[in-house]
Amino acid sequence: MPFSSELYWLTLTAVFTSVLWVPHILQRVIELKPYAALSDPRRDVLTKAPWAQRAIKAHTNAVENLVVFGVLILILELSARHDASTAIVAQVYFWSRVAHYAVYVGGLPWLRTPCFLVGWACQIFIAYTILTF
Repeated sequence: MPFSSELYWLTLTAVFTSVLWVPHILQRVIELKPYAALSDPRRDVLTKAPWAQRAIKAHTNAVENLVVFGVLILILELSARHDASTAIVAQVYFWSRVAHYAVYVGGLPWLRTPCFLVGWACQIFIAYTILTF
């Protein structure tokens, strides 16, 4: 089975999402020192840096949305209902998540919501394609 564009963008989205926690943890290690940062796995002690708090929230949001996007892409792939438009939409979804993380961490709420909505619209488009193709 050839590797579709949709699976490629799903893979990139998963890899991207899997590293979003790193800046937050590095900030915790710098701020709290390694032992204290690693001794607090539940994050009871918040970092003082607002951007790091936003980074972990953005990561959580990305994980939550990856579940939906991933399932939709896999259904799309298994049902062989993908086409050029779904390939473009999968790519747009990836870049909307990159932008969402950047503007969330940067503290730009007036851009964060539009970035989120673009990704959500991509999910809706893929779901619509699955259900009506």
